[in-house]
Amino acid sequence: MKAIRCTAWGPPGSLILADLPDLVPGPGEVVVDVRAAGVNFPDVLTIQGKYQFRPPLPFTPGNEFAGVVRAAGPGVTAFAPGQHVIGFTRTGAFAEQALAPVSALLPMPATMDFDVAAALTLTYGTAYHALADRGAVQPGETILVLGASGGVGLAAIEVGKALGARVIAAASTDDKLALCAAHGADALINYERDDLRDAIRAATDGRGPHVIVDPVGDKYSEPALRSIAWRGRHLVIGFAAGSIPQLPWNLMLLKGASVVGVFWGDFTRKEIDAHHAAMAQLAAWQAEGKLRPLVSKRYALADTAQALDDMAARKVTGKVVITP
Repeated sequence: MKAIRCTAWGPPGSLILADLPDLVPGPGEVVVDVRAAGVNFPDVLTIQGKYQFRPPLPFTPGNEFAGVVRAAGPGVTAFAPGQHVIGFTRTGAFAEQALAPVSALLPMPATMDFDVAAALTLTYGTAYHALADRGAVQPGETILVLGASGGVGLAAIEVGKALGARVIAAASTDDKLALCAAHGADALINYERDDLRDAIRAATDGRGPHVIVDPVGDKYSEPALRSIAWRGRHLVIGFAAGSIPQLPWNLMLLKGASVVGVFWGDFTRKEIDAHHAAMAQLAAWQAEGKLRPLVSKRYALADTAQALDDMAARKVTGKVVITP
């Protein structure tokens, strides 16, 4: 089989396309023929050795995929060859075949396309875990989404609307904001053109958002947190804009607010039943038309480095996928 390999920490251009032996499942494991693999910002960090999780070298990057079961290992009864599945693993998705434990797989709904299935897992899973679980969003509350045109951002808009919230989308260009509006955002903020605090104040009649979805960090986090409503929840998801912000603790005190960490990857491994229940809810919403994952571009396996470069340069809207 062919697979993308990271043999040394470095930029996407250092990745290589290699021929490897076909995978063989062990006890409790399944080998999947990958039809689509989602590309995410953590993939860019992982190959540079900058992510929380540092796999031993060499490895195949990529952590979410959809495909067809090729072989099931000893003791596996939940999945059989030919079955369509969705998977989430720490590594291994950017390849023609992926190996996963049974706990990392979910049955793929019959009505779902492989591209959509690969785009649903991390971004929508993160958005649902953030808003429904960590943020405890209630109907009628207001959500501010930073980096709203990205994968997690668009997912948060749609999940927020499904939960009954009012959603304010903040992004860097008017074209990106038009995309956010098409996915259900109620109000729009261009934070490269407008003062973020003033725009939030205007969009919330001075009350501030109850929940902030923050996958970007950097210079955007502090003005957003300063604008948060009483008892607000600032959800820390990632730092796609660059640096990790240093926030004054008195801001949380003055607003009775919480800064809440959202680490969906470990949630899927430490709370497996809750993760499966969340994915079932997302699949149901997708079938009802409440969620419309945007796959904006598809790349061949050999073009994985370009996909990661585009992700690092913040050229991606919605999701992009690798199609081995």
